[in-house]
Amino acid sequence: MGVIIIWAALLTYAIGNRYVEDPTLVALTVLLLAAILFIIAFVIVQSFERLAEANRMKSEFISVISHQLRSPLSNLRWAIELLMSGKLGKIEEKQIEYFKILKENSGRMGELVSDLLTVSRIEQRKLPLKKEEVSLEDLIKNLMSGFKPWVFASNVKVEFKTEKNLPKILADPSQIKLVIENLLDNAIRYIKEQGEIQISLLKKEKNLYFEIKDNGVGIPKEDQKYIFQKFFRSENVKRYQTQGSGLGLYIAKAIIEKSGGKIGFRSQEGEGSTFWFTLSLIKH
Repeated sequence: MGVIIIWAALLTYAIGNRYVEDPTLVALTVLLLAAILFIIAFVIVQSFERLAEANRMKSEFISVISHQLRSPLSNLRWAIELLMSGKLGKIEEKQIEYFKILKENSGRMGELVSDLLTVSRIEQRKLPLKKEEVSLEDLIKNLMSGFKPWVFASNVKVEFKTEKNLPKILADPSQIKLVIENLLDNAIRYIKEQGEIQISLLKKEKNLYFEIKDNGVGIPKEDQKYIFQKFFRSENVKRYQTQGSGLGLYIAKAIIEKSGGKIGFRSQEGEGSTFWFTLSLIKH
């Protein structure tokens, strides 16, 4: 703003000298313009400072609340597990059904709290990345093993194709695992009955290229520009699946970009979606 004010003052002075004979009037005009611009700059700076402070307070609030919710949620899950075990007395069949509902909802709440805490760290630029040599192929295989029960229950076929002898990457395995979990979770959650998911991993120049393709509900064209924004969920997916916070893709994008990679997608409503990301190979 300072540079703009100086240039505006000099330009006004030059134009004034050319068209106005009275130098006093020119000087007053320049001073008046500079004063107005200074006031505007002051108001803009103050507004940005207030926005920055409000954003900081919001991030801190989310962080504090998320931390505070973790302990009672953990205690709640522990209590439900203890009651369902029957160690405190016989449990009727009808009671077990309600305990399962409680357990499922407490787990969902725990996932939301974890996502909010991750978002808070991203916004405060405090997301830890402990980079180490990682075999992305092994990470994907281990992750798919954990998803098997849900894949089976959802009647979905998952196929993983990879090139042989792929080199390792330098990344934080826990964070990259979170990215792939979010992408696979979305693919299963928004897929059609008896759907198929294809996961590919290959080398492209100096990068590893990961791709996950599904034949699910797809993303409407008008919604695609918002897909990586916080809390955004397409209207069509809400008809198929009411659960979801709209934070998974925002978190995935932030992690991949902080890891030095790129992320993107292709999609057509009713036909399915393909999400991909790249990560740099280790330089030798």
